[in-house]
Amino acid sequence: MKLTEAKASLDKIIKKARVHLYKPIQIAEILHRDRVNGDIDLSDLETYRIKSKKWRDLICIPFLGRTSTSSAKYQDDLFNPSAVPPIALSILGIENRNKNGIVECYIYNKFRQRYGQMSTALNYSRDSNKETFDLQEFIELFWNEPGLKRSLDKIYEIVVYSLFSVIVDELNVNIEVSLNPLKINVLKEFETFAEKVICINAKNTSFKSKASINRVGVTNAADRGLDMWANFGPAIQIKHLPLNEKLAENIVSKITSDRIVIVCKDSEESVIKSLLNQIGWKSRIQSIITESELIEWYKKALHGTFSDSIGDKLLKSISDEIVLEFPSTDIAEFMKFYKERGYDIFKDWK
Repeated sequence: MKLTEAKASLDKIIKKARVHLYKPIQIAEILHRDRVNGDIDLSDLETYRIKSKKWRDLICIPFLGRTSTSSAKYQDDLFNPSAVPPIALSILGIENRNKNGIVECYIYNKFRQRYGQMSTALNYSRDSNKETFDLQEFIELFWNEPGLKRSLDKIYEIVVYSLFSVIVDELNVNIEVSLNPLKINVLKEFETFAEKVICINAKNTSFKSKASINRVGVTNAADRGLDMWANFGPAIQIKHLPLNEKLAENIVSKITSDRIVIVCKDSEESVIKSLLNQIGWKSRIQSIITESELIEWYKKALHGTFSDSIGDKLLKSISDEIVLEFPSTDIAEFMKFYKERGYDIFKDWK
């Protein structure tokens, strides 16, 4: 393998990485360890495969506030022949040692660039108000920037979740759980179960709860099925990319609910309906919501009759979710680290 091929493999994982750049950072720290400590053999994967996750996390925790939540297998895919295998790392290591950390610097420059792109896009939501926020414009900031495109699915989740949760909250919807009186003896038999799982017992056979929408959580899984769920029934799946039959099947097969709400681009609505008909699962779909409907609902929330009570809550929810989802890097602290490593003396690595 030539250096140009090894660099191409590195560029490939940088391009595919979400804004957090966990895998590229792991490569940078492996190369740093090899250059500074010299206690690993880049041609021998087992000398760094497990340890390098800890080296990566030492960087990610202060600058990103989190570490990768992906499966061990997904994380180890970093070293597959189609990613950055040991032979590529060995070649990158020679270049990195000969030029005093230039490959490490290259990776951290990509991180700094990606973070700068994200900051520009995220500042749009923080600096906007009810009069200036435009959903289409916000989404396009991510769609049109190659470095941010990989995080577009998370942005879709955030804008959908924020709208749904704020409207449900404003509607002040309550749900009620009650026992069939004919089943009181069964309840008494399994009263401990009923108390712990259903929150009812023989004295209190019903309860009311405020309706809510919940996100499944922060994760890097490529397509995990469920994105959000409502405590009043529906499971919600958001798709911003074109679907094929396999992906359409994933939407339904990974979710046990028989009330699924799908949010998608307008151009995908007919495709989804057709695919779900083909695989015989249309009956499990409660509704399909298109992007144009989201845009219309956003206009009502921000400029409509009830914008005074909904608009500010919606924008705050978007901002709060973004803080949870994306890096909160202190750029001054990062630059201190960058200079301490000596990366500031390098020009671009070609």
